[in-house]
Amino acid sequence: MPDPNPLEKILDEWLVSCTRKGKISRNTIAIGIVILDRLRSESPLNKSEVLSSGGEITGSRAGLYKILAKYGLPEKYLKEVTTRQAPQDGQRLLASLDYGGVFEKLSRKQRDQALRQAIQKLQARAREWLARQHLKIPCDRQNSPANWVHSILEEAKGRSGGKVEQHLVGAKLEQRHPNITIPNHPGHAADIPTSRSGDFRVGDACYHVTASPTLSLLKKAMSNLVSGLFPILLVPSSQVAKAKHLAEAQGIDTRVEVFAIEDFLAQNIIEMSDGRQQDFAATLKSIIEKYNRRLEEVETDMSLRIELQ
Repeated sequence: MPDPNPLEKILDEWLVSCTRKGKISRNTIAIGIVILDRLRSESPLNKSEVLSSGGEITGSRAGLYKILAKYGLPEKYLKEVTTRQAPQDGQRLLASLDYGGVFEKLSRKQRDQALRQAIQKLQARAREWLARQHLKIPCDRQNSPANWVHSILEEAKGRSGGKVEQHLVGAKLEQRHPNITIPNHPGHAADIPTSRSGDFRVGDACYHVTASPTLSLLKKAMSNLVSGLFPILLVPSSQVAKAKHLAEAQGIDTRVEVFAIEDFLAQNIIEMSDGRQQDFAATLKSIIEKYNRRLEEVETDMSLRIELQ
């Protein structure tokens, strides 16, 4: 008698193979759901129809949100599969399943039951991600505004990918310049492909925000100088020395400004609080409200929302 669920072991082994640094990417979970959903309607699959010439899994971009919605997962989980690793993970899953050939001896009902159970396992993984707690930051009024910002960046380490830093600066600039439209881009949107001079531009000032400065960032700053713009590099305090060293190596250390994000926000919290005759915590709260709104507008990872305590 054929195994009523040959997929269970295959899926478990595949999930283990896709675990990197103790985690499984949302992109990989989404690829798995796309493949298993496709097998529910057609099995075995034709390799040329399920894989593009570039190796991408069909349905993992434009049609992803519809497939996720079919299984009760909101669009904010993932709008489209974007990582390089996910298509490779998907190809390995398809190969392990012999493109559906493992179900050859099962009835259509048995196959569908096995696939639904597998999808439920991936759904559970997705819901675990969606249920992750927000960044909860203590706002001790005895501490300085720079310390508050430092606490946020420390809490976001390993989760942010630079998004928290970018949207904090965007929120601060929006608060500081209420009559100027401060652009809001996803944290993964690269400057060069979108023809952006940097993350934010106010007048001739071009702000570059990063959790870890790189040579490519400094080359972008050099390009800004040629265009007549004034680059301002904003990095965590622990990365200031590295950013200055890179600027010096490129010979532009006297032509750019490098600020710690903690100091950049703290100075403005103090100045705006004085101007509005309100305490520092109230000003920080206003910036965080703008941060959360900007995050919701362009990102999918709502665990990066900030709650002040």
